[in-house]
Amino acid sequence: MSEGGTATDGPEGLPVFDDTFRLRLLELFRWRRDVRHFRATPVAPAVLEGLLEVASLAPSVGLSQPWRFVTVDEPARRAAVRKNFENCNARCLASQAPERAASYARLKLAGLDEAPCHIAVFADPDPAQGHGLGRGTMPEVTAYSAVMAVHTLWLAARALGLGLGWVSILDPASLISVLEVPSDWTFIGYFCLGYPSEEAEVPELERAGWEQRRSAAATHIRR
Repeated sequence: MSEGGTATDGPEGLPVFDDTFRLRLLELFRWRRDVRHFRATPVAPAVLEGLLEVASLAPSVGLSQPWRFVTVDEPARRAAVRKNFENCNARCLASQAPERAASYARLKLAGLDEAPCHIAVFADPDPAQGHGLGRGTMPEVTAYSAVMAVHTLWLAARALGLGLGWVSILDPASLISVLEVPSDWTFIGYFCLGYPSEEAEVPELERAGWEQRRSAAATHIRR
């Protein structure tokens, strides 16, 4: 077994993921959180670069790697993103119960205000890499591939004690203008990254009474 009890070396040096590793991996999945409250501790540039390298190991259709990570550091751009969220959120929450709407808005704004690192993720809908393989019948797979990269980033961040928060209630056209990226890129999400100010086994939205996680049986359909 390798140091830390994660894997053993199999034939020809190939990794064999043992029971200890699988249990730790399951624990990582369970403790992945959509984080809204962060400490002021900055994320070191080398740590961020390392996370993006890990994210680049995600699967993508035709090995096209269509994800585009845009780090947002300028205060004016961050302020514009926050305003974008406030405008969109006011419209989206109009149909929600008042107590839920207020709680949800506070969570989102806390992440935008507190997180030391902001990352906007886009998908290039027609990257030269990958030679178009797999995109002829389902062009949307470039966006799906970018989401896989986000999930990979999310797990890698959690393994380092970092948290990620997904802000999706934004106007894509406005965001593309603010960040000055190509107009044909597909907006995936805006992410707040940093060290969580608190840890909990139950997701924050579930603790706030927004929704309850369902079991696999509730979403499994047999044909």
